[in-house]
Amino acid sequence: MADVITQCPVLHRDRFIIVINKPAGVLSHPNSARIDPKHTAAFEGRYDLDRRCFEGPAGKVWLIHRLDQDTSGALLAALDEKTADRCRALFEEGTIQKHYLALVRGSPAPQGTWLDHLATSRGGGGVRTQVVKGRPPNAELSYQVKAHSAEHRLSLLDIALITGKTHQIRVQATSRQHPLAGDDVYGDFSLNKRLRQSLGLRRLALHAHRLEFKHPASGYKTVIDAPVPEDLSAAFKVLGFGG
Repeated sequence: MADVITQCPVLHRDRFIIVINKPAGVLSHPNSARIDPKHTAAFEGRYDLDRRCFEGPAGKVWLIHRLDQDTSGALLAALDEKTADRCRALFEEGTIQKHYLALVRGSPAPQGTWLDHLATSRGGGGVRTQVVKGRPPNAELSYQVKAHSAEHRLSLLDIALITGKTHQIRVQATSRQHPLAGDDVYGDFSLNKRLRQSLGLRRLALHAHRLEFKHPASGYKTVIDAPVPEDLSAAFKVLGFGG
């Protein structure tokens, strides 16, 4: 068997970058130098936390951003260090646009912008984020409601993530009484139980469905779409949201 760079579906690959469709349950990167055999990571090989680089049998891969383990979707990496530096600069400049689909409880306004100050703490082997009132915003997203089910009291949001804080979408949604379906940390646990029975939904309903950016080598506009996973697509169809 030939050496492989990832076990995840590849959405785009050229000499400079690779974009994969990370499944829910797969880590963007291991939390230590050794990959836990119980959890696969987005790319193959040993991971250098300081350099944010995988080194595997098929070569080196530099991770550009992260998705939570429970979140699926488009994940960008670079295939050389110079390209990695350029991609990270694009993130710092805010020129890489990240779009998510999120299934939430209730009926948010048809469109809007959420601004909050988020603080993240670590302890007990986990990470938690919360909204801190009275401090300048450091987290921003905008959204549009794409579909709504009055019967199930659920809405499908298309979210443009402006900043990239840990658990940002989940925490900002919950703070507005619109927790994400399937969120077993910040969510509505009775809702999650009901949706497991009615929709067969057994995961966080959050998917990074699109990346838009200037290619770090050519400068051309690049748009990468990540197909919605079958489990989420099936739930959306039950809700009458189509594919």
